[in-house]
Amino acid sequence: MLKPVGADEPAPKSEKPAERGEFQPFQPDVRSEVYEPDLGAQYYDRMVRAYIARLTGGVSPTALALAYTDWAVNISLAPGKRFELTRNAAEAYARYAVFASHVMAGRASDPIIEPMPHDKRFLDERWQQPPFNLYMQAFLLTQQWWHNATTGIRGVSSHHEDIVSFVARQIVDAWSPSNTLMTNPRLIQATWEEGGQNLVRGWQNLLEDLQRRLIERRPKQSERYLPGKQVAVTPGSVVFRNHLIELIQYAPATGKVRPEPILIVPAWIMKYYILDLTPENSLISYLVSQRYTVFAISWRNPEAEDRDLTMGDYRRRGVMAALDVVNAIVPGRKVHAMGYCLDGTLLAITAAALARNGNNRLATVTLLAAQTDFTEAGELMLFIDEGQLDFLQDLMWSQGFLDSRQMAGAFTLLRTNDLFWSRLLHDYFLGVRGDKNALMAWNADATRMPYRMHREYLDKLLHRNELAQAKYDVDGQSVSLTDIRVPIFAVGTSKDHVAPWRSVYKIGLLTNTEVTFLLTSGGHNGGIVTPPGHPRRIYQFSTVHDHENYVDPDRWRLTTPVHQGSWWTEFTRWLDERSGAPVAPPPMGSEKAGYPPLCPAPGTYVLIT
Repeated sequence: MLKPVGADEPAPKSEKPAERGEFQPFQPDVRSEVYEPDLGAQYYDRMVRAYIARLTGGVSPTALALAYTDWAVNISLAPGKRFELTRNAAEAYARYAVFASHVMAGRASDPIIEPMPHDKRFLDERWQQPPFNLYMQAFLLTQQWWHNATTGIRGVSSHHEDIVSFVARQIVDAWSPSNTLMTNPRLIQATWEEGGQNLVRGWQNLLEDLQRRLIERRPKQSERYLPGKQVAVTPGSVVFRNHLIELIQYAPATGKVRPEPILIVPAWIMKYYILDLTPENSLISYLVSQRYTVFAISWRNPEAEDRDLTMGDYRRRGVMAALDVVNAIVPGRKVHAMGYCLDGTLLAITAAALARNGNNRLATVTLLAAQTDFTEAGELMLFIDEGQLDFLQDLMWSQGFLDSRQMAGAFTLLRTNDLFWSRLLHDYFLGVRGDKNALMAWNADATRMPYRMHREYLDKLLHRNELAQAKYDVDGQSVSLTDIRVPIFAVGTSKDHVAPWRSVYKIGLLTNTEVTFLLTSGGHNGGIVTPPGHPRRIYQFSTVHDHENYVDPDRWRLTTPVHQGSWWTEFTRWLDERSGAPVAPPPMGSEKAGYPPLCPAPGTYVLIT
């Protein structure tokens, strides 16, 4: 234990001794109040919190307790709200009693309540038959009551309300009749018809999944899609490698190419081949076929020793290093830069820093499902506050990184019905393994994130929103997105839970340049991987110049024309309009510049697990 500063020095003597019985006010020695930090105590505290974080999946019990206390205290001070909830419960019970009596008597009766449009759990017609309709109606009424009980309470902070409402929804969903064998008509029928063999298969599936999780192997179905074999097969070569990245240059597929190359910066949270899946689903292959020279970064999967890598390292040794190589291989040409998800944010930071410094080597900037303002970042913000961030940081500090399974757990928590309960139903109760496609296999091939870099991302961007406020520091000076003068193409997806499209749309508020915003159907990954010919895909887009009036996102969606098909074709038209006439393709790598081809694509970093 370290001593207080000045502890070894004698206390100063009073100039005038106190008379016996005379009151003397306490005057502390200022030096004795200043303590050096006890690093041992801090280390112990962080280890305890990290251990708890592993048990809770990184969720802070303190943050949950504060949210619940805020809700409980304020609802206790709201007798009117409690009376309203009591009345609603009594009315719902009375209506349910009438409905149940009609059902039991064999009389037709309209449902009391219908599932939400996005709720797919009760689509089976057997849910409309007794007794399953009774189970469903009771559940939906309970779900509705708890939503009303956790929202609209005066005095509760909006963040705490979101947390309490979210947790209540997770608890109620766990008791859904669709999740249990005895109350789900589909499970009962399957078990009856198969004599319980579905449960035997489900048990075997569960044991297999547990075993693979313990030995940290990918799901068996995902092993059908291996990088360089079935996915990530677009021909090319690694032309540069450092500790953080391999840079892949793809071989031309046409006699001539556009003079401006494309540099793709995929998010470090994912393997790069999300954009180079099977040949028919590869955005990289498509761009090559459209007469473009394409380069793509493949991030190295960090280990514990990479714990101190920063956002600045990812910018300098990642994006900027790749840009230098592209400029050396294709000299004298500006670059179309494309960033996906987290790296779209990093690319926006890089573009703003280049513009601030008068560096004009970018031709355009494309942001795929990438946010630059995080005030409306969706349900992911449930995990972003001071207490939650400190808790998560202690977990990352103890490991040196945020593990892929911990990240997957957070995303699963946001979509439990789609990612957890549906798997429980199909894999373990029905005993049916769904055929994984290339996108699902890629999703199982997750990566880690270094402690310090991810801490900076969560704190400076998600929590403090420094980029949107022009406070984000790059090389000792803040950057502003208003400095970007090149055209921007921003893509949002309508069902995105990671980067909600209304948040992506805000790029138009933060820049003073030409912005084309495109909204496509689908989710964060499926909406981006939308090749031509994909069924049921639609998109909307418009281009706004810096002198035009602002249109809010909801009005934009109502007034912007809807197009059928893939957004890829619209994007290449946009690129063509901002590119030069086709020329002979550049060489693969550049021996002269010191960037010879090192190995065939997809390289080695993509294989690191």
